[in-house]
This record gives sequence, C-alpha cells and structure tokens, in this order.
Amino acid sequence: MSKTYKLSQTKYDQLREELTWLKTTRVDEIAQLVKEARSFGDLSENSEYDEARNEQGKTYARIAELETILGNYEIVSEEVGGTDEVRIGSAVTLDYGDGFPEELKVVGSQEADPMNMLISDESPLGRALLGKHLNETVTYDTPSGTISCKIIALN
Repeated sequence: MSKTYKLSQTKYDQLREELTWLKTTRVDEIAQLVKEARSFGDLSENSEYDEARNEQGKTYARIAELETILGNYEIVSEEVGGTDEVRIGSAVTLDYGDGFPEELKVVGSQEADPMNMLISDESPLGRALLGKHLNETVTYDTPSGTISCKIIALN
C-alpha cells in the first residue's frame, strides 16, 4: 500500500510546475552539460563530467520523487475557519505555560517547514493536534521527553 500525500492546491500546482520544468528544460540543460564535459577527453579524470553526471542523477531522482507524490495525492482544503477542530490547514496558537504563545499551521508533509512554523501532520505535534478542539490540552512525545500545551486559538 502506497502512501497518500496530502497537498494544498497551491503545493500541488507548484509540484506539477516543477516536474514539467525538470522533464523539459532541466533534462535538456543537463544533457548538454554531459555532452560538453564528455568532449573534454579522458572521462576517468574529468571532474566536469562527474559533476554533470551527478547532477543528472539528482535530477532524475527528483523527477521520480515528484512522480510518486503526484501519482498518489489528496488535495486538502485551504479554507480558513469553518471548523472547531484542528485539521490540515488549521492555524493554531499553543500555550506551553511559559508566557510565550506559539503560533503555527498544520500542513501536509510536503509543505512542512518548521523554521517558518509550518508543522507536518505526520510530526509528533501535528499528529497530537489533529482532531483536537479549542482549550484542549495536547500531550506529545519528543526526543527530550513528553510535552503538554493548551490550544488557545484556532483558525
């Protein structure tokens, strides 16, 4: 059974655009780089050739990854509000009891960016938040121990 990737319509469109660019423009650019590097002679000591082949491998790996994601995805609603429970797309404010509330958004794994407070639904915190309601206490495990917080705002 393959994994279903949860994507917003915006992320889906970005991934489709990236895949199209990789399969057309980028593959042609790399093929040209490989051709040029091959013309430099001895391939056993040709760093340009090695570099071009590595780039080619990375590009084909990314194409395969995108095809896997776009072959098994589910579009999740980007609507704001309208529900009283945490779901993908919800903006949540948490109180850890330290006087510094934390605002974050629960997103699908392909859109996660913890540095910008976009938390994956597959992370320990994301899993703990899904389905919870305003003023509920959430407990989740981290490598440094169990953490509890309260949902003080939900959009």
